Amino acid sequence: MSGSTRIKLMAMMFLQFFIWGAWLPQSFGFWEGSLGFKDWQAMALDFCFPISAIIAMFVGNQLVDRMFAAEKFLAVSQFIGGLAMLGFGFLARMAFTGDNPETPSFWMFLALMAVHCFFYVPGMSVTNAILFAHATDPKKDFGPIRLFGTIGWIAAAWPFIFILTDWDKVAAAQTEGFIGWLGAAMGSPLDGNALNLGKTWTFITAGIASLLLAGLSLALPHTPPAKAEKQGESLALVEAFRFLGKHPYLILLFIVTAIDATVHDGFFFFGFSYIGKIGVPQNWVQAAMTVGQLAEIGTMAFLGYVLSRLGWRYTLAIGVFGHAARFLVWAGIFAASDSLGSAGPWLAVGINVVHGICYAFFFATLYILVDIAFPKDARASAQGLFNFLIFGLGPIVSRFVWRYINGMYTTEVEGVAKTDYSLLLLYPAGAAVVGTVLLLLFFRPPHEIEEQARTVKPEH
Repeated sequence: MSGSTRIKLMAMMFLQFFIWGAWLPQSFGFWEGSLGFKDWQAMALDFCFPISAIIAMFVGNQLVDRMFAAEKFLAVSQFIGGLAMLGFGFLARMAFTGDNPETPSFWMFLALMAVHCFFYVPGMSVTNAILFAHATDPKKDFGPIRLFGTIGWIAAAWPFIFILTDWDKVAAAQTEGFIGWLGAAMGSPLDGNALNLGKTWTFITAGIASLLLAGLSLALPHTPPAKAEKQGESLALVEAFRFLGKHPYLILLFIVTAIDATVHDGFFFFGFSYIGKIGVPQNWVQAAMTVGQLAEIGTMAFLGYVLSRLGWRYTLAIGVFGHAARFLVWAGIFAASDSLGSAGPWLAVGINVVHGICYAFFFATLYILVDIAFPKDARASAQGLFNFLIFGLGPIVSRFVWRYINGMYTTEVEGVAKTDYSLLLLYPAGAAVVGTVLLLLFFRPPHEIEEQARTVKPEH
């Protein structure tokens, strides 16, 4: 792989995850809490992304595997999706500006979000397919290049510490020196309508990034579709399903991925509310949650070393168990919040470093394994098959199950909703333990596949 190709692939991954990282974190609670939508309307907006992941499995990846060059598909889809997200952002601003702001039609919001997600989600598989197609050694190259996606997610979050700062309060504080000014800026979040208006920039930022990725896609290396290896096999997804069904270790991996995807989405579903209620200021919540992505950078850097030493089974199991560890620590912090005092928020944010292990050791490892195990002409569809779980079925189950369990442990006291996270978070922790045990007891890849993990040189 040439140096220019590597840089383009890094930029591709950066923008792909910058887009998602810009709008998704602020969306939790925004639909119902800020725009005032009903529960079913908020759920409909939440489901746009996972439903698009399901559709992408049947449509987008088939087109890339068998009909269209991947980079051209990415350019068109990001252009359309970017325009839709820009429209969403400006529509949201209309709800919080003017003397008598009114919330625009829910159906307009739903249509724009649905269009964006429909065209964005296939890119999650397509960017992987482009990377793997041009990587000299996928096991060695995937981690260092994919970590720029993590950097993109982080880069989208941190500016909002200052975008969502109440600068009038900072000026009124009349602090002396840079340190005093910085402390006032970080500790003076916006609230009310001003906070809602500030959050709309997350959607506009995501839309602009989508258009940038569309332009970059035209400069990516050419990645043509592959021909079916056997005459008459025109549906790559069918081939991917057939291949999956013939291998018990892949079926088990499919089941564990469904469990882990549900737990992983629960991290976001619970996390943004939990971090805020444990004492982190509102303008810091999105940045605080990126501690996990910061940890990904270091974890991805030595993923190859871990794979070469531990193999697929133990690497994947550690990734799943990381979720259990984090949720158990969160539950303990909440239970002991009175005695922990100001240390509670720091501990709650600090334990997010295990998210780097959760992502790299499970999801990144999964993508590498899928690229090795499945036939060449069905790899984008195979990636989409597992992305169907990660971005589709898992989040759908998550939004139903975790929302229901959240209601079981949430009570209203004097008009204020209070949630007992010390018990609530034991449920996703338990699910992660189940996934870990399944891997440790039953996941047995064939010898030739297992040896692929052992071939990565330790220095990489």
